[in-house]
Amino acid sequence: MSLAFLLTTLIVVATPGTGTLYTLAAALTRGPRAGVVAAVGCTLGIVPHLLATVTGAAALLHAGATAFQVLKCAGVAYLLHMAWTTLRDKDALVTGEREAAPPSVRQVIVRGVLINILNPKLTVFFFAFLPQFVSAGEPHALVRMAGLGGMFMLTTFLVFAAYGLPAGAVRGRVLGRPRVMAWLRRGFAASFVALGAKLAATTR
Repeated sequence: MSLAFLLTTLIVVATPGTGTLYTLAAALTRGPRAGVVAAVGCTLGIVPHLLATVTGAAALLHAGATAFQVLKCAGVAYLLHMAWTTLRDKDALVTGEREAAPPSVRQVIVRGVLINILNPKLTVFFFAFLPQFVSAGEPHALVRMAGLGGMFMLTTFLVFAAYGLPAGAVRGRVLGRPRVMAWLRRGFAASFVALGAKLAATTR
């Protein structure tokens, strides 16, 4: 495991994006535990992209404009859906629909998984990123790529949890201030819209 890979992975994962935003919103809404659960969901959402890369399906996605566009449109639609439900729900920052009870662990994980599954940039990123750290003639290239992908997932979970735990810790102070909550909802909704617009503008 090279230092270059670890540093690059840390920079990529720590850069705020949809997964980070979702984890922060879950933590601020439901507490530190929900932040960690959201981090688990976002991490699991990496698995399909990693499998696509390791099995070579990423090459087809990279070459096929139609496949990329379909997945990209689904991702944009889901981000806009997250923005709408975040803005309209005055009881929670992020929900799939208006709920009388807090979302279950399964629901939080599923939403985190969808956030990352519906992001075609992850597959393209893995396709361009992982091979750089595998020698051309290496006999166990697939195993090494899988190991590197596993390290990327572990780093993702640790960084996202590091975002979510402090956010959950200050939740009590935030929830007691309706005006702060209102601005947070607007801020998260605007961020989801901005990320959706950024994804929509992505060509490859």
